[in-house]
Amino acid sequence: MSILTVTHVTHGFGGRQILEDASFRLLKGEHVGLVGANGEGKTTFLDIITGKRPPDEGTVEWCNHITTGYLDQHSTLEKGNSIRDILRSAFDSMYQMEQDMLGLYDKMGDLDGAALDKLMEEVGELQDILEHSGFYVLDTKIEEYANGLGLGDIGLERDVSELSGGQRAKVLLAKLLLENPMILILDEPTNFLDENHITWLKRFLQNYENAFILVSHDIPFLNDVVNVIYHVERCVLTRYTGSYEDFQSLYELKKRQVEQAYEKQQKEIAHLEEFVAKNKARAATATMARSRMKKLEKMDVIEIAKEKPKPTFAFKSARTPGRYVIEAKGIVLGYDDPLTKPVDVIVERNRKIAIRGVNGLGKSTLLNTLLGRIPAMEGTIEHDQFMEVGYFEQEERGNDRTALEEIWAEFPGMTNGEVRSALAKCGLTTDHIETQMRVLSGGENAKVRLCKLMLRPMNLLVLDEPTNHLDVDAKEALKEAIKNYRGTVLLVSHEPEFYQDVVQDIWSVEDWTTKVV
Repeated sequence: MSILTVTHVTHGFGGRQILEDASFRLLKGEHVGLVGANGEGKTTFLDIITGKRPPDEGTVEWCNHITTGYLDQHSTLEKGNSIRDILRSAFDSMYQMEQDMLGLYDKMGDLDGAALDKLMEEVGELQDILEHSGFYVLDTKIEEYANGLGLGDIGLERDVSELSGGQRAKVLLAKLLLENPMILILDEPTNFLDENHITWLKRFLQNYENAFILVSHDIPFLNDVVNVIYHVERCVLTRYTGSYEDFQSLYELKKRQVEQAYEKQQKEIAHLEEFVAKNKARAATATMARSRMKKLEKMDVIEIAKEKPKPTFAFKSARTPGRYVIEAKGIVLGYDDPLTKPVDVIVERNRKIAIRGVNGLGKSTLLNTLLGRIPAMEGTIEHDQFMEVGYFEQEERGNDRTALEEIWAEFPGMTNGEVRSALAKCGLTTDHIETQMRVLSGGENAKVRLCKLMLRPMNLLVLDEPTNHLDVDAKEALKEAIKNYRGTVLLVSHEPEFYQDVVQDIWSVEDWTTKVV
């Protein structure tokens, strides 16, 4: 049975076509991966099926009485609520049912006879619903999910206003999973999860009885949890059955078949055109020439789409600094309260260092402290006098400038052609280059920010979760660029497969924290 049916949907924005005549169906229990390069329209498609934006054309039909849950990391968490309060709100309807039942108990003292019997029957029905729904073990379930995603380490009584962005995303995800909707819609759920929590979520999704639609650029994770792939490319959605690896094999096979058919047809076209050219003027063969001309006119010509530009990243080295780029002695990270015990840290010239650890322990705080953007609570930090930093921040809000204007704002001496060429190297098309930063997808936005780093000579490259929104090709290109960079690298990442064969050292903030991990 089809739970969701999308028929002939077309949608564009500002003269840029995002989807064209796209169709999609979601069957009961299907675990769907929605994949495609940055900017192909994955998030737009999710917005359309969840009603956040109407399509220009086409229809979206949901089966009756379907409950959906959409992981929206921009949801508001109000100050004054604890993590436990937010997670318990996933069961508001059950708590309301309990209050209704207790209200009925209060009324029983004033009734007798048939009225009392009717009330007792109603109470019994509510009691049965609550018991079968697992209402009386909800706190155990809440703690199970919270611990699975690392919220138990933070403390469930913690006010949500005190949480980091990653911790906040975990709360929203845990609440969504507790709601157990018939359809889960998850857009990049692993972006703010640590390795062990990704493993927990993977097991959860593998055993999830209901259907879900998942957007993720974490290919090993995606491959382990889906059984259907929808690939969005050049405004078209194509369905493939199986894992991501199955999709890759089928996609390559289909691509080769189209290329072979194209080559065969081109030879046939050339042969027909040559025959027509030679024979159309001769009376004896004019009829045959007209016949072949009609065949050419009726032919459904196969078109080979141009390969989308793949990004190539390369970072420039500034002058060579001294042996120690950064020396930190006895530093304590934190804001109002310390996050770590005193630690000594040395960033040595040309070393590539990955920083790992669960969210909320101070990875981004460490970067900002080492760079002098925020003060250490204790200790001293010394920078080499020739240190030149290029810093990619984890999240950066969009603005009304186009990608072209964004580069020009920092590099006003560049010509129009030079800016366009630099952005094109990062895999951005003319449409992307002329689009406002706030409209670009997360991956496209990241490519513009990486482009700015590429234009600036530096001897210390600092990257805070740079792969969060990047597609497969961009990740591989960035990995290669970091390998080839002749300078020092500090890299925060939750993807070991991205950094483990690139770096020489791995720092774990869990070794320094004062918190229980």
